[in-house]
Amino acid sequence: MIKHIFFDLDHTIWDFDRNANETLMELYEVYKLKELGLASAEKFIATYTVNNHQLWAQYHLGKITKQALREERFRKTFLELGIKPDLIPTQFEEDYVAMGPTKTNLFESAEKVLTYLQKKYHLHIISNGFKEAVLTKMRVSNLNPYFKNVVISEDVGVNKPDKAIFEHALNLAQAYKQESIMIGDSLEADIYGAQNFGMRAIFFNPLKADKPDDVSEQIYHLEELLNHF
Repeated sequence: MIKHIFFDLDHTIWDFDRNANETLMELYEVYKLKELGLASAEKFIATYTVNNHQLWAQYHLGKITKQALREERFRKTFLELGIKPDLIPTQFEEDYVAMGPTKTNLFESAEKVLTYLQKKYHLHIISNGFKEAVLTKMRVSNLNPYFKNVVISEDVGVNKPDKAIFEHALNLAQAYKQESIMIGDSLEADIYGAQNFGMRAIFFNPLKADKPDDVSEQIYHLEELLNHF
């Protein structure tokens, strides 16, 4: 019965953590963070990753704004690692936002899977990512040809898991719930968001986290989708 497949972008198709790691390693050198007192690039990246994931979880639920997320994630990281407020590089966030989306690492087999699915289904993106970043990622990673619609929360005015963004995406695709499915890595935003809307969902779980009992379908690798469809 499935005719429409809706994908999340970051952490599902576009390998956010790998691309962020590359960007931060470059910025670590550009900003000479070792001389600033950050002896380990790996510790800096790990600390940032934890803070960024926590802030994104709050952003998904509408608890903080885009501006607050962007102002806080590196400030919090630098402070936790002992950098005095007046020594925090003021342009770091802007450079990260400009550089990060130009990276093109996708999850393994992403293009193979999308090429296969595109021949049989209508594919769409639903993303809570920042609009300018999403559009850049889609363009430089050559993802646009696979997808009929790219729905971005900033355009809709609400984030996943709000039912309104799923309603908007289905209306745009001229799709019905019973012929649609959502695939994403976020239990809160993608899986519970879709399920509460009345739509099937597949949990993309490459880190093999514990799966809650109320989540019925999961995959560890994108290529497993070839067996689902």
